Amino acid sequence: MLSKKARTRIILTTFLLVALIALIFLVLKSLEENIVYFFSPTELYNKEDIPLNKKIRVGGLVKGGSIINNQTSINFIVTDLNNEIIVSYKGSLPNLFSEGKGIVAEGKLKDKKYFIADKILAKKMRLHFIDLQLKY
Repeated sequence: MLSKKARTRIILTTFLLVALIALIFLVLKSLEENIVYFFSPTELYNKEDIPLNKKIRVGGLVKGGSIINNQTSINFIVTDLNNEIIVSYKGSLPNLFSEGKGIVAEGKLKDKKYFIADKILAKKMRLHFIDLQLKY
C-alpha cells in the first residue's frame, strides 16, 4: 500500500505528463496548419496527390527567354533542368529576379504545369565547382 505522499506524487506526475502531451499536441497541430511545403517542378510532375487548393512553394531557376510581362501579370517558366512549370504572378518582382537565377514562388497550383504565385522570393545563387584530380 502506498503512502499518501507517494500517491500524491504519482497523481501530480501523471497530471503533468498528460498536460505536457496535450501542449505538444496543440503546438504541432497549430504548426501543421501554417507549414508551406516546397517542391521542385520534377517533384510536382512525379507526385500523385498534389494539393491544388493548399498553399505551396515551387522553386528552381527562371528559364532563359521565358519571361513575358503582360499589363496585368508576369508569366515565366521555372525549371529544375529536368521539368518545367509555368508561373503567373501579379505584383512587383524582387530586384534579384532575372533569367537564369534561382527563385521560390509561393502560391497555389492550378494543375501540374501551371502555378499561380502570390509571392516571389529571389536569391543570388553562387555555383561552386570542385575540380577533381584523377590519379592514374
